[in-house]
Amino acid sequence: MATLRRLRETPRHLLVCEKSNFGHDKSRHRHLVETHYHNYRVSFLIPECGILSKELKNLVMEIGPYYFVKNLPLHELISQEFINIFVKKGKLILSLDKDTYEESGLQGHPSKYSGRKIMKFIVSIDLMDLSFNLDSKKYKRISWSFKEKKPLKFDFLLAWHHTGVEESVMMSYFSNYHIQEHQPEVSLSTVRDLQCPVLQSGELGGAPEVSCGALELFDWLGAVFTNTSLNNEPNNFISTYCCPQPSTVVAKAYLCTVTGFILPEKIHLLLEQLRHYFDEPKLAPWVTLSVQGFADSPVSWRENEHGFRKGGEHLYNFVIFNNQDYWLHMAVGANDDCPP
Repeated sequence: MATLRRLRETPRHLLVCEKSNFGHDKSRHRHLVETHYHNYRVSFLIPECGILSKELKNLVMEIGPYYFVKNLPLHELISQEFINIFVKKGKLILSLDKDTYEESGLQGHPSKYSGRKIMKFIVSIDLMDLSFNLDSKKYKRISWSFKEKKPLKFDFLLAWHHTGVEESVMMSYFSNYHIQEHQPEVSLSTVRDLQCPVLQSGELGGAPEVSCGALELFDWLGAVFTNTSLNNEPNNFISTYCCPQPSTVVAKAYLCTVTGFILPEKIHLLLEQLRHYFDEPKLAPWVTLSVQGFADSPVSWRENEHGFRKGGEHLYNFVIFNNQDYWLHMAVGANDDCPP
């Protein structure tokens, strides 16, 4: 089964839509989830559902904590002890304004989205490479920059990948700084009498008077997640949006939203569980899983530069059908590379 793509581009954002199947050899669903690192909010919507299954509810409640560290000096992240304990692979990526970049003495490159007058620079530091070369000129220069030349401090959110080291190590390691543990916020609700677009998994673009397409569904999901009226009532001066046609009304739909700092592996577990939602017959023909990234993250997917001054969107959404087909939406703002 071939993967199909559709694009929608505006001055503010780019939206890519794809159709594939989870059993397809070239399905990219796992890779896409694993390389979208900085996830702020995860939502799933299940039509014709009033009670969440035990398996899904357990996954939601066990997403796990994340940590907030205030005013952490940047040099802490390149120390040998930090790298040995916490870093298995990865880079430190800095998005710096022109003055900070010049004062730091670091080597980087101009932002792709600076325009004619370069005002932002990107610095990438391979932490594993540094850890193997602590006596190198490169390490000494970076260390000098972080400690003496331009001692930078930031507020950080940290999340824990389970690699055999106790999670309590995070709290004890940063005990000299102001560190707080946070649990994700979970919102569970039942939406009643929800007007839903009619979808056919094989029709990504929709079929006139038969089914709606992926672009129409994307707009509809945004309205549902923001609790926007779908009726286009004449006395509603906030929204004139209405559900795309053809549509059907479902008696109830279950909506779950988790907000925090959520690791890709946790999202992958949710996606797998939603895939298996249809192992037993269900009234719902499809379910959705939507993931939003932090607006001010320096990257979107992998190490692709992300800009946030014109919106900051980087998000993706799966529409999972009962035959294991799926639609995939990927959206980014104006100052971003095309989604992978």
